[in-house]
Amino acid sequence: MSHTPVNHPARPIYRAIGGLVGLYFVVFGVLGIIASAGNDILAQDDTKVLGQGTNLGFSLLSVLLGAVILVGVVIGRNLDVAINQWLAYALMVLGLAELAFLHTDANIFNFSIVTDMVVLTLALVLLMAGMYGKVGSDDEHEAWQKARLVL
Repeated sequence: MSHTPVNHPARPIYRAIGGLVGLYFVVFGVLGIIASAGNDILAQDDTKVLGQGTNLGFSLLSVLLGAVILVGVVIGRNLDVAINQWLAYALMVLGLAELAFLHTDANIFNFSIVTDMVVLTLALVLLMAGMYGKVGSDDEHEAWQKARLVL
């Protein structure tokens, strides 16, 4: 993708932002596991963590997503870019699906509107981190500079 920046000057900051998103998912998931211990995996009750509705299933998924993001950030080498972009798209799909099913029995992850807003916001932040964190050679950077200056 010629429109994706290569060797952006702020890429360490974007990488750190991606790591913070991963850390948030891990912390949220661990707190959710503690709060929903003893409940069914896909329980639809009033369990809330950090003001967001959750259940054991979404808490486990959050820990998994956060761990994958953090592993990608630690490894780097554009693996973090791919992970951040793909998980951002997946989180957008999840957030929109849960928004559609918010007040129905199909709300399997016990989302509240606050949970949905947080997931969609974190998906956009993760996508931004993925878009600006790409590392490449000097030739790739030069090609990107030339491509972005063409109108």
